[in-house]
Amino acid sequence: MEKPSTWTKDELLAYILIYISHADLEESKKEKEYILSRVDKTVYKRVSAQFEKDNDYQSIQNIIEAVKTHDYYRNDLADLFADIKLMAFADGDFDVMEQIIFSQLKKVLAIKE
Repeated sequence: MEKPSTWTKDELLAYILIYISHADLEESKKEKEYILSRVDKTVYKRVSAQFEKDNDYQSIQNIIEAVKTHDYYRNDLADLFADIKLMAFADGDFDVMEQIIFSQLKKVLAIKE
C-alpha cells in the first residue's frame, strides 16, 4: 500500500477498524464481518496486509497522518468514532483494551466529547 497520505477514505476506515479490532490482540469473526460490511473485500485484504507489516507505533502514526492529510472526516469525525464504537461492540464486548485504544484515538485526533 502507498503512504497514508494517499489512502482512500475506505482504506483509512479499514485501517482504523482493523486497528481497533486488534486492540485485544485478535480479530474476531464478528469484527471481521463488521469491517467487511463497511469496506470492500479487496480493500480489506490490502489494508490488512499492510496492517500486519506495521508495528503499533507505525499504525497510530499512519492513522494520524491519513486523517490530518485528508478532509475525509473534517466535518464528520463523530461519524468515524460512531463506526469505531460499532466495531468495538461487534463481538458483543467493548473490553478494556478497546476502550483504551478508543480514548487514545480521540486524544491523538483531538476529538472532544
